Amino acid sequence: MDGHPLDTDGIRGKTKGFISRHFKSYDLRDDEDIFSLGFVNSLFAMQLVIFVEKEFQMKVDDEDLQIENFRTVNALVDLVRRKRKL
Repeated sequence: MDGHPLDTDGIRGKTKGFISRHFKSYDLRDDEDIFSLGFVNSLFAMQLVIFVEKEFQMKVDDEDLQIENFRTVNALVDLVRRKRKL
């Protein structure tokens, strides 16, 4: 269930929706490592950063570009909440 775009459910829903469009035949869990599953290449990693910046109106700084921040849906939710101070 999607909530307000900047509450945890809203962030999770939008993020999972974006990722799922690229992996249509796979039901991704929020804690699954999209890198170890082999779904992510360098192009998709950059698309994911751009999506996060545009969708949540935030800047992903160089120090945020760590794989741990992008490895799972939950990690992405935490990154957005931390950067947006939610």
